[in-house]
Amino acid sequence: MKNFLETLRNIWAIEDLRKRILTTLSLVLIYRVGSYVILPGVNTDALSAGNAGGLIDLINIFAGGAFSRASVFALGIMPYISASIIMQLAGIAIPTIQKLQREGESGRNKINSWTRILTIVICAFQAPTYLATYVQQAAFNSGAFFMISSTIILIAGTMFVVWLGEKITERGIGNGVSLIIMIGIIANLPMAFAEELIAKTQGAGDYLFLLIEIVLLLLVIMFSILLVQGTRRIPIQTAKRIVGRGMKQMQVGGQRQYLPLKVNAAGVMPIIFAQAIMIVPGIAFSGTSFGATFSNVQGFWYNFTLAVMIILFTYFYTAVTVNPNQIADELKRTGSFIPGVKPGNQTSEYIDHLLSRITLPGSIFLAIIAILPAFAMMLGIKQQFALFYGGTSLLIMVGVVLDTLQQIESHLLSRHYDGLMKGGRIKGRGTAMPAVGQAI
Repeated sequence: MKNFLETLRNIWAIEDLRKRILTTLSLVLIYRVGSYVILPGVNTDALSAGNAGGLIDLINIFAGGAFSRASVFALGIMPYISASIIMQLAGIAIPTIQKLQREGESGRNKINSWTRILTIVICAFQAPTYLATYVQQAAFNSGAFFMISSTIILIAGTMFVVWLGEKITERGIGNGVSLIIMIGIIANLPMAFAEELIAKTQGAGDYLFLLIEIVLLLLVIMFSILLVQGTRRIPIQTAKRIVGRGMKQMQVGGQRQYLPLKVNAAGVMPIIFAQAIMIVPGIAFSGTSFGATFSNVQGFWYNFTLAVMIILFTYFYTAVTVNPNQIADELKRTGSFIPGVKPGNQTSEYIDHLLSRITLPGSIFLAIIAILPAFAMMLGIKQQFALFYGGTSLLIMVGVVLDTLQQIESHLLSRHYDGLMKGGRIKGRGTAMPAVGQAI
């Protein structure tokens, strides 16, 4: 406890870190306040009576409750996530975007501008569907003016949330977009746990089952942390070289180091991408059997499709973020090599082979954790709390919290303070691999 308090004092003593944390908290507070600002002309009592269960609870968890309240932030950050998915997929197939990706900062700025425009287009389709399906029946005057004005407000609300996320990334701590998603998830946790507690304590003998639920939840959290931090260390040897002349010659190098390849190099992004896409059929095909199938979060086809998409996105995102050729070139440039493997193409192929082998179990475990809420609901756990029981919510919270802590620890270590963990850095963090949610 003493070391923890000392670490907090160290964090507060660093002016830049203190400003970043206060900026992050201020922007998060603005987001939470905005999630309670209701669209003009909506009867919230009638709205809450008609929206409950199924896919709505799942969407609502990512929007921090703004979806069910018909807030100006009801669409949340998910349209921007969908736009990011489309742009990354387009980067594989469209040469123009590939060229922009190689142009450095100017290219990234151009891609970000296109992503924002695409976000507006997606919102222009999602907002009228959301209003017609969930909000229009609760409006005092549900005419054309209400639909048009509310659509504009929802688009503006989403773009404002995107702006908040970018400002958090730029001036705060952590990845802003991922942090906003996590805050929305955590905001629903106290109420979900309270409902589960009330439901389990009303009947005799349910206290033991509640205790088992909590223990299993802690075990899932531990497993999720291991998955996020797990690495495969490849030994690297640095070649010896002689520097100086005459009597001043000396050998340098020759040290053995490790190249850490993360078991889950893609972080939480595959599950965010897959979840964002899975929301679309339930909204777009609402009222049809197809839409009902993909709105049932306990259904077989919903969870099977979600698991398959997570596995595919894990491979895709790993291929996008981890470049074996670039790693091999960097090793060759610094005079390092993998023992028993020739530098250059053979090193690249060796890294690619290892990456493929460790990505398969990593993606499968990621998919298993993602569909755990369905099994939790089968065991009698209420849906709102089951969504935290593993699944998307837990993985996002674990990944984003670890990434944010790693950034705080980096600030502490760079100024010669002790890190958050006694004896060194957070295990598995600070590697050459991308941070959680780095791409968005």
